[in-house]
Amino acid sequence: MKKYEYVSLHVNRFIGAKSEEHRQIIDDYARRGYRYVGYIPTIINDYGKIKDLDLIFEKDV
Repeated sequence: MKKYEYVSLHVNRFIGAKSEEHRQIIDDYARRGYRYVGYIPTIINDYGKIKDLDLIFEKDV
C-alpha cells in the first residue's frame, strides 16, 4: 500500500528560472523516505501559465 503527500506550491516564475524552492521540498521529502512522483497544476491563468501546483510524493506503508 502507498501513502501520498501533496505539497502546494505557488509559481511566481517558470520553475527552473532561478527558482529552487521545489528542489528543497523534494530533497526534504526524500530524506523522510518519500519519492517524488509528479505534479498537478491547480491554478492556470487565462494564458495557460501555471500559477499554483501540487507536488506529489509517495511512500510505502
